[in-house]
Amino acid sequence: MTKTRASLGGVSLTLIQTFYQVGSHGSFSGAARELNISYQSAANHVRRLEQILKAKLIESEQGAKRISLTPRGVALYNLLHPEFETMLERLSKLLENQRSALRIGMPQAVFFYLFPEVLKILRQRHPDLEIAAAERDTVLAEMVKNGSLDVCISERHFGDPVVPQKLLGSYRLSLVYPRDWGPPPAPEDVPAWSAGRPFVTYEPGQTLRNMALDFLGRDGAAAQPAISASGSSSVKRCVEVGLGFAIIPSWCVRDDDRSIVSVKLTNLPAVGVYFGNAEFLQNHPAVRELFDVCRQELVGRELDEPRANPISA
Repeated sequence: MTKTRASLGGVSLTLIQTFYQVGSHGSFSGAARELNISYQSAANHVRRLEQILKAKLIESEQGAKRISLTPRGVALYNLLHPEFETMLERLSKLLENQRSALRIGMPQAVFFYLFPEVLKILRQRHPDLEIAAAERDTVLAEMVKNGSLDVCISERHFGDPVVPQKLLGSYRLSLVYPRDWGPPPAPEDVPAWSAGRPFVTYEPGQTLRNMALDFLGRDGAAAQPAISASGSSSVKRCVEVGLGFAIIPSWCVRDDDRSIVSVKLTNLPAVGVYFGNAEFLQNHPAVRELFDVCRQELVGRELDEPRANPISA
């Protein structure tokens, strides 16, 4: 790992980095090897940090190879982990003057149907900024936590302080089915209407699959998926060729979709769309600007709920 020198609030980042490595390896010698410094330097860094914080962080017996963290040391280590490694990697790249990049993850349908308008604005404002998009759904929080992503846009609220989220807005779901199946049912009649019909939906674990199954399973009915796919565009395509019906975001349905009928399910709860990022990037200018553009373009133009001021989820 690149050794990074900086100062945060009067505390040297080098001291924090050494303490973190000592806690991770359970020894001064392990931290010294990781940071390419001497054993004595590693010990001195921790002692200096203890002096600054006026608290003992590490317990070590004379001649013992292993150390243990005090309660205060455990609290500090847990505060740093797991964001600290990711922060150092990002900081190292910044200091090495590498080309700036923003890594963003979101469900495939959000990228396909909605995100190009956001990309247009970002490219106009930051022509040298590389945008790396990952089209995912179920692993976005883990990707942010392990440093693979900087930002995620998701219908899931993770409830994880390491990945703080804000609500961008919400949208409604729609029933879609082949046009030759006849007239549309009323929203409240959809569960009964769906009985015995082939159901096209999302892969297990995805938010929209769970919502649709709960809705279709009202009154004791049990919908059985006939086809499962990873994204809304794939689900919709199956419906267009007559393979079954589906419940998808309303913004996936366009005016020129002549082969399908859609019914907006106003009797289903609106689906929230959340903007999340790595905690240490909370005040990063590019991340804040991306949030503002998403709020304007996704909520203001594409999603079918009135725009609301974003709130911390």
